[in-house]
Amino acid sequence: MKPFLTPLFASILVGATMLIQPVKAETPPNMLVVGFSMTNILTLDPAAITGKETVQVLTNIYDNLVALDAVNRSQVDPQLAESWTVSDDNTTITFKLRSDATFASGNPVTSEDVIWSFKRLMKLNLAQASFLKTHGFTAANADASFTAPDPHTVVITLPKKVDPQIIIQTLGIVGPGSVLDSKTVMEHDKGGDLGAAWLTNNSAGSGPFTLAQWQSNERVTLERNDKYWGEKPAMRRIMMRHLAESQSQRLMLEKGDIDLAYSLSAADLKALENNKDVTVQTNGGSGFYYLAVSMKDEKFQNPKVREALRYLIDYQGLNESVLPYFGKLRDRPIATGVLGALPNAGYKLDVAKAKALLTEAGYPDGFSTTLRAISDVPFMNVATAIQATLAQGGIKAEIITGSGDQIYGAMRERKYELLVGRGGGGQLPHPDSNLRAIVYNPDNSDQAKLTNFQGWRTSFYDEKINKMIDAALVETNREKQTKDYQDIQVYYADMVPAIQPFSEVVDSVGYRADIKGLQLNPSWSTQLRTVTKDR
Repeated sequence: MKPFLTPLFASILVGATMLIQPVKAETPPNMLVVGFSMTNILTLDPAAITGKETVQVLTNIYDNLVALDAVNRSQVDPQLAESWTVSDDNTTITFKLRSDATFASGNPVTSEDVIWSFKRLMKLNLAQASFLKTHGFTAANADASFTAPDPHTVVITLPKKVDPQIIIQTLGIVGPGSVLDSKTVMEHDKGGDLGAAWLTNNSAGSGPFTLAQWQSNERVTLERNDKYWGEKPAMRRIMMRHLAESQSQRLMLEKGDIDLAYSLSAADLKALENNKDVTVQTNGGSGFYYLAVSMKDEKFQNPKVREALRYLIDYQGLNESVLPYFGKLRDRPIATGVLGALPNAGYKLDVAKAKALLTEAGYPDGFSTTLRAISDVPFMNVATAIQATLAQGGIKAEIITGSGDQIYGAMRERKYELLVGRGGGGQLPHPDSNLRAIVYNPDNSDQAKLTNFQGWRTSFYDEKINKMIDAALVETNREKQTKDYQDIQVYYADMVPAIQPFSEVVDSVGYRADIKGLQLNPSWSTQLRTVTKDR
């Protein structure tokens, strides 16, 4: 007998078949879902943060007096300050605040909040304080340095001679320049911590979004701040998901489960270039990828050993095979295109030269050591490649991986041997930003705890280069200043410091093709308030 389908049964079968057909995933039209690695997010207190990933979160929560332009890096844009002026003698900067800005709490943004935020930064003396400490600001002089003549005027008095423009630029960085709601924060003060414990996983900003939830290594949820003084964001919610594996981010982006992926590998980014539903955007970044040694280790105190390491890095191979979309070859401590930047020195992998240097240093058979790297893209691939070239020179390096806290934590405590890192300033479009981050170290004592200086973390101290950097910053003759920065790079190469850059950072993201209004910011401060969905 032939099978017989009644009209009713046939319609049920068709409906069931339609239900089990694969349906293309799509995120809600008013919610942006972001995938990236959160292993380096340790706190959400702007005064204590380290790493670009935390900046990518907080730039959407907190405003600054000014903002660094995403397209023209030399341009500073108004934010909470409508205007600013520098005194004729270059000793004071006066900011005029906009009158309509409020915090998410509803409290008005006043000059008292601004100076309280800066004084709090200096009193807590955590990582982000280093940006201003470098230029003479301290907890002791904070009351004199930051004043508020009226509710909408902020006056910053420079404690020592410095180019005022670099202070203005610094106040555009998330962390040292973030303005907090002083009343809300102090409601959560515990034992005089100035709200530090509460701000670890809460927010008190005036930005376009507020922090709704942070679950470590799981997700960060931001909600639209309906009291935001500027143009309201199109997205009501931003869901940032911890997706440590690049392949997971790529697959979810292709399916439409996420809208934007920050932590994709070079291979996955290349594959996505051929996907019509996905756009890949690449822009200049901040800082360098580098190999760092600890000068607390007797082996690395020997300049011959450090020079040998310089020739056991495959600069071209790393940048061509491991770092596309992440970096481009750079072996100098000042970024390309910045004032005074010299061409690359041209270092290459030279095993024979490295072995000869190790022999001169008393290590003809090499030695064993450890090499630390965050277990994220691209650090692990870089570490594996460097491990292989070190081995060619007789150096047996055991790779130690972990979270940002484990890897950079060891560096901040000065308890490591070798480390593949990313840093070296560059958030400011000024050579001083690179040099102070990567080599400057005004106090090499353990007690100084200058954790935001990679120079201090490596225990490297050179009084001459400190003085050269200080002098170049205050030089008013542009031609002479350019020559000063070139001389610093030559001296840096000759003294063989503790950090050898091999690539300058390039930022790349993948996002759904119907996402509009996204513009990567080289200072890591990519604003998501401008994002819309063309659906």
